[in-house]
Amino acid sequence: MIQLSNITKVYKTKNGDLTAVQGVDLSIEQGEIFGIIGYSGAGKSTMIRLLNGLEKPTTGEVIVNGENIAQVSGAKLRQARQKISMIFQHFNLLWSRTVEENISFPLEIAGVSKSKRAIRVQELIELVGLKGREQAYPSQLSGGQKQRVGIARALANNPEVLLCDEATSALDPETTEAILELLLDINKKLGLTIVLITHEMHVIRKICHRVAVMEAGQVVEQGKVLEVFQNPQATITKNFVSQVSDSSETRESIEQIIASYPTGKIVRITFVGQSTKEPIMSQLIKRFDVEINIVHGAISHTTNGPYGTLIVHIDGAQENIEGALQLLATNNIQTEVIERG
Repeated sequence: MIQLSNITKVYKTKNGDLTAVQGVDLSIEQGEIFGIIGYSGAGKSTMIRLLNGLEKPTTGEVIVNGENIAQVSGAKLRQARQKISMIFQHFNLLWSRTVEENISFPLEIAGVSKSKRAIRVQELIELVGLKGREQAYPSQLSGGQKQRVGIARALANNPEVLLCDEATSALDPETTEAILELLLDINKKLGLTIVLITHEMHVIRKICHRVAVMEAGQVVEQGKVLEVFQNPQATITKNFVSQVSDSSETRESIEQIIASYPTGKIVRITFVGQSTKEPIMSQLIKRFDVEINIVHGAISHTTNGPYGTLIVHIDGAQENIEGALQLLATNNIQTEVIERG
């Protein structure tokens, strides 16, 4: 569906060349929700502009559904963009138009007849959950409702690719969850390929199948979301994963348990997939006569399967503690002994 090959984007500035994207290779499958995550300045916004032809790469190819977006222009580029739609962080709605009129706007531009526009608009209003708000203006809508209008408008011309540019960053947590659920539902119902850029790892965790992590214009890590959560390699990826799995309360709990228990070991245990359902803690206690105090625990769900973490204090005879850790390793359960300061 989407293939980026050796993409580099260099901007000419009065202070010299600025490399926004460097040597990026990505492959995104049809019907996939693909996340691109990075902090401000990582190059992810440039990447999304390269995908819809708003920017041309300095080198490399951008193939979307068989079309090299980097090489087409004029009418052919406009035609290609009809199949590559986009939703934005701040909605970009027309404030003088109602919900219906905002959704209808791209259909008007495409020359669709009034009767067909009306049918399509009602289909989209049903799809995004805005029934009853058809005649409302953007100023009368909540942030979540505005984003639903933006999503409906983006789907008007039946695109094959939906680009999401920080689409939930301006929303509160509860509304963010609802919008992510809507995108996931749209992906399943329509088989739509979604490329989502964000700086929030919980957004990636919630709906993406695969993720690419960007830093300083380069993709430093990519893979299935569950695998990246389980075993992050780059330092920046570890920082992003800790957004979800390592809260400030958890760190305080670790510090308190270390201070309170001078013996034994503090261990972070990561469970993935089927292992999240196994009674591994009770097995350790029964087999090795160790005491286990659970400091913190959580299970998150990704599109690739469940991902859980436990932080525990294990105490007992040294050989029993080592035996317990060995059993975890034998069962392919990732462990990290947290060293005392």
